[in-house]
Amino acid sequence: MIKPVAEKIILGIDPGTNVMGYGVIKVEGTRAQIVTMGVIDMRKEGDMYLKLGHIFQRVNGIIDSYLPDEMAIEAPFFGKNVQSMLKLGRAQGVAIAAAINHSVPITEYAPMKIKMAITGNGNASKEQVAGMLQRMLHLDQNDMPKFLDATDALAAAYCHYLQMGLPDTGRKGPKSWKEFIASNPTKVSKRKTPQSM
Repeated sequence: MIKPVAEKIILGIDPGTNVMGYGVIKVEGTRAQIVTMGVIDMRKEGDMYLKLGHIFQRVNGIIDSYLPDEMAIEAPFFGKNVQSMLKLGRAQGVAIAAAINHSVPITEYAPMKIKMAITGNGNASKEQVAGMLQRMLHLDQNDMPKFLDATDALAAAYCHYLQMGLPDTGRKGPKSWKEFIASNPTKVSKRKTPQSM
């Protein structure tokens, strides 16, 4: 169960060297709501070191504007391209340095863990993550960003919120598949269930 808090601001970051996403949520009691989300667009900047400087300045600016209590950042994905990983790691490190500069505690999450927390599927697509966040945070379609990097960052922040525990909705769920079938006969087809396979 999520521990009620008077107020907590969580900043989520999705590192990138061309487009870096950020999302901010506010937690009051056990309820989370979006404050803002967006991207730091560096596609027009050719120099890698200037990009890193821009990331540092912008993340510092976001922290100054929203005063987060904690930051959640997505860990670099271990892909085949070593150069891409190195660049992504540098971008992540600069964003972390900005948080350290403001004494903001940092938690790193693997991409699969974030997807699992938001959708229940560690292999979910960026679109599925965005769609689930839209439903959970009651966002209008017009509020959805052009870049999915923004919703990925929001997902990191929301994943961190969920690590406080799941909110108590007052409803008790089934303890087993058998109990679910017994209480939801119209939602389950007559085909084979996991027990009968």
